[in-house]
This record gives sequence, C-alpha cells and structure tokens, in this order.
Amino acid sequence: MMIEKVAGALDAKGVEFAVVGGYAVALHGALRGTLDLDLLLRLRRKDFEDAEAALAGIGFLPRLPASAAEVLAFREELVRRRGVHSWGFHRPDEPGALVDIVLTDDLAGKRVRRLRAGRLSLPIVEKDELIRMKEAAGRPQDLEDVRALRGIRA
Repeated sequence: MMIEKVAGALDAKGVEFAVVGGYAVALHGALRGTLDLDLLLRLRRKDFEDAEAALAGIGFLPRLPASAAEVLAFREELVRRRGVHSWGFHRPDEPGALVDIVLTDDLAGKRVRRLRAGRLSLPIVEKDELIRMKEAAGRPQDLEDVRALRGIRA
C-alpha cells in the first residue's frame, strides 16, 4: 500500500511529517476518497532534502524540475505568484501513486496526533488544525471537507 511505503521511507530517513488532505479527512472519520497523499513538513531545507531522498528511494520523481533547495528558495514565489500549493511527486510505473508536499503551511507549531491505521501509526494533523488549513485554502473540496470534519463527533 502506498501510504505504508511512503511513511516507512520517511520514517527511515528521520523526516518529521504529518498527513493532511483527503487521507487525513478520512482518518479523522469522514467519508472521503482521494488518490494523492498530502504531507506537511517543517519548512526547513534538511527536511525537504530528506523527504526528496526518501521518496526517490521508493521510486517517486518530482513533477517540478526543481530540487528541494530550489523549491524552498522559491516557495513564496511558487505559492503567491504561480498558484503552486504543493511540491508533487509521482511514480512513472504506478500512475495513481501521487504524493504532494504542502508548501502553504509549516508543520512547526501544528498539533499532530498519531493514529493507528492497520499496522501503521500515522502522524496526522489534529482536526481543528486541518479545518483551519482547509478553510484558508478555500477551494470547493476543502470547504466540503470542513463541513464533513465539523460533523464528526469528538
């Protein structure tokens, strides 16, 4: 399963991360289908470089022709002027395997909890943090996710 491979590779490299996006919505208990795995990292060069190496080690290639250092150096330009909200990775041999590293938020200071999913213990952003992130994004699917997340009992 893709999420197990990605989490294992990041853990092996010592990358601190949290699951956000559709997977996190589903892990919090809302019905949500998604193909891509959205991750949040600390906005530090070492974290981005280690994540890039971990993903490359399991066959993922970046969709942008840029290194981790370049993505971080031009992050504000990418987000504000070009509308690029994530640094995407794909596996050429597995078209549905997509990983996006969120560029609009920093893991530092976010509340994260570990959630059991089968044999995995996954770090996911706490529900209220996820709601704030999705409200800020403001896209129709994000707002639907906010409604679903608010409907979940604590």
